[in-house]
Amino acid sequence: MRDYAKIQAWKLADDLAVAIYQATKSFPREEIYGLTSQLRRASYSVPANIVEGSARGSKKDYLHFLHISRGSLSETQYFVHLSCRLGYLLDADAERLNAQIHQAFACLHGLIKAVERETSP
Repeated sequence: MRDYAKIQAWKLADDLAVAIYQATKSFPREEIYGLTSQLRRASYSVPANIVEGSARGSKKDYLHFLHISRGSLSETQYFVHLSCRLGYLLDADAERLNAQIHQAFACLHGLIKAVERETSP
């Protein structure tokens, strides 16, 4: 079992999830079960899947959860885009969140590549 708290991709994803929660506090009340919920769930799925994968016994399972995490990060990126288009996020807030998303993507990509190298014969 890996210590997920030492994984940089997890740290970045965790910070992103907190930032998403803070940013969505001001979303319209009618979105509480819609976009607010979807965006929050997508964002916390990123670090949660890194945690779940790190607890798995095989590198193949770990890699599977890292790929799920990357998919959730893509969803988060789209929901930030949509939130901005709908006027729920200011451009500056969306840019800040997108910068965090891109940083998390880069780090997660590096982690995936490293685990892929370890699993290939």
